[in-house]
This record gives sequence, structure tokens and C-alpha cells, in this order.
Amino acid sequence: MTNNTTKDHIIAPTIETEFDAGRHYRAKIGYVLLATEQTVQDDVMKLRPDGVGIHFARAAIPDSITNESLAAQVDLLADCASTLLPDGSLDVICYACTSGSLVIGEDRVHEELNKGAVNTKATSLIRGVIRALEQVKAQKIVVATPYLDEINAREVEYLEDAGFEVLSISGLNLEKDSDMVRVSPEFIARFAKSIDRPDADAVFISCGALRTLDVIGQIETELGKPVIGSNQAMIWDTLRLAGIEDRIDGYGQLLSQH
Repeated sequence: MTNNTTKDHIIAPTIETEFDAGRHYRAKIGYVLLATEQTVQDDVMKLRPDGVGIHFARAAIPDSITNESLAAQVDLLADCASTLLPDGSLDVICYACTSGSLVIGEDRVHEELNKGAVNTKATSLIRGVIRALEQVKAQKIVVATPYLDEINAREVEYLEDAGFEVLSISGLNLEKDSDMVRVSPEFIARFAKSIDRPDADAVFISCGALRTLDVIGQIETELGKPVIGSNQAMIWDTLRLAGIEDRIDGYGQLLSQH
């Protein structure tokens, strides 16, 4: 068969290409998730404002959430970050794991993320939580988690080093992420209310795998005090870092008022 296509058939356009700012004209935010994650992505997309681009990468991890498996994530963060918009247009990048970011340490997490995403604002889920608790002026807190005791111990130490008084922490002693994602929102609400204390300024429900976002507004209304959930805090933190000041109703005062 003869190919009749020649240079004579290639015609350059006679009009100048027109560009605009693209679909994600307000901001572009990247999240590095655990490979086992099944909740964060849905929560982020549910609350995504128009004009904000959301981009995900995943870091390998077994279905076992322990101090050891989380610490190993540090060697994967830079490579994962490098896969998110390598044109350099990413505004904010976040490691979307509460326990992982506190086990590794937020400073190290941010350093590794910026190796892969240079000149991008780096944050982590635990940093978002700390900023959120500070924003609602919480000093004394109670904490609900699905974690093993070894992770809970690290979390208390981390939060107290950040300046909070942890009145109590209650965990479900779940090891598998695949179990954490199946904890029912109705149970999360009962669990959070059961650990509240009159002297607590706020309740923190830790873990991006929990479907806390589904019931956080309800819990806050019933308790009459701020309730901070991991994904709620992370979404608020990354949006504000990206310069997006939209208020979002129905998911607690953090997103509706701050």
C-alpha cells in the first residue's frame, strides 16, 4: 500500500491558538494518599469548589496501619509528589494521612513532598488538624481514633508537643485500613459523643479513613462545641493555603466560619 501523505498535505493553521486559564483556574491541589485509602478521595471531591483542580497520587502500604508501616512511607513521598502536575502548576501538596504524618513528623513530610514538587506549598494532615484546632481556639481536647494503642501514644505526644492538653484519647484498636473505612458514620457519631467531657474545648476525630465528614455537622450541633475531623481539617487547610476562602456549610464551623 502506498502512503500518499506528504509534507504537501500538512497545512499549518492560519489562526493563532487561543488559551484561557483552563478548567482549574482558581487553584490546583495535590494529595498523596495511602494505597489502601478509600475515604479521602470521595470527601475531597464532595467539597471541591468550582475552579479548583484536585489531583491524587498513592503511596504503597500494606493493609496494616502500624508505626512501622507508616514510618516506611517517608521513602515514597518525593516520588509520589513528582507525579502530580510535573509542569510546576501545582499550588499546594498534602500528605493525606493523619497517623502517617505524625509518625514521620510534619517537617520531614513537607521536606520530602517538596523534593518532588518544588516551589509548591507543602502541608500534611496533622498540620491541618493543628491549624484547625488553633483556629477554633481549642486548648483542651478529647480525641477519638480507630488506631492501635501504639499510634495513639504517638498522637498524644505529638499533639501535646504542639501545645494542646489531651484530656483523653480513645481508640478502636483497628489495624487494617480496610476495617477503618467500614466503621459506620452512625457509630462514629456515638463514639465521639461518648468521649466528650464538659472541660473539653473541642473534640478531634482522628483518621482520614473514617467517614466522619458524613456526621460532623450533626455531632457539633449536638455537643455545642467545635468538632474537628481529619478530612474536614485537611480540606480547609489546603483550600486556605491555596488562597480559596469559600465557606462551606453543613460540615462544622471550621468550614462555614473560618
